[in-house]
Amino acid sequence: MRFRVAVSVLAGAVLLSSMFTGTARAETSPQGANDWTCAPSAAHPRPVVLVHGTFANMALNWPSLSPGLKRRGYCVFALNYGGTPGAVVQGTGDIARSAGQLSAFVDRVLAATGAAKVDIVGHSQGGMMPRYYLKFLGGAAKVRKLVGITPSNHGTSLSGLVALGDLLGITGPIVAACPACGQQIAGSDFLAALNSGGESVPGVAQTVIATRLDEVVTPYTSSFLSGTGVKNILLQSVCPLDLSAHLGVTVDPVVQRLVLDELDSPRGAINCLYPLG
Repeated sequence: MRFRVAVSVLAGAVLLSSMFTGTARAETSPQGANDWTCAPSAAHPRPVVLVHGTFANMALNWPSLSPGLKRRGYCVFALNYGGTPGAVVQGTGDIARSAGQLSAFVDRVLAATGAAKVDIVGHSQGGMMPRYYLKFLGGAAKVRKLVGITPSNHGTSLSGLVALGDLLGITGPIVAACPACGQQIAGSDFLAALNSGGESVPGVAQTVIATRLDEVVTPYTSSFLSGTGVKNILLQSVCPLDLSAHLGVTVDPVVQRLVLDELDSPRGAINCLYPLG
């Protein structure tokens, strides 16, 4: 257990170091994202929209996946939501309002690229919040696939949210002033409404990637969805020795390969040592 915690903290430190050195300022796009002149290709006709998690921002959440997608020919876009413009900490505001911000951003992406639909990849709250957009704000007509990485689809315990705040060093006043935190607690009215009437959305494929070592979305199975068009993937079922926890998954090469396979045609069995090779 101590080893698992150490791995989780180390992975989180890699992501968070940029926050405290000022290189992940909230208004800074991750490398490869938000080229508004990008024209989708025949091979990759749908832009990919990256949606960060609670307490994060687009630069902090996507330092690896964004440039990786760009190198492979995708038009990549990322946004901040649920926070004061310019603030480092984002993703704390009311989730329905955040979904409205996502809706406006997707419309902007479609207008700029001329694409008919986008694919969305989100982490944590960013994998769950788009479901509100799909279900209640007309997003199902504009999205082909949603890939959620450790999404909070059925919420978590309060201790899970405190664990996230502890990893980020911001538990105290930030968690207290975080409407999205209360909405992501298992059993909340928000999640009850989101999951009522079925968890799948007609016409939209949904993939969930979860890790058994998730210390924030607890239990990890609360990430999984049910229904038509849903695919649930447990990271350790693909690579049993993979020790990525909640924060580390976004820079995990195996997870990135899984995302690529879900956005495109799968390239066969994954080599756990060289998944992107």
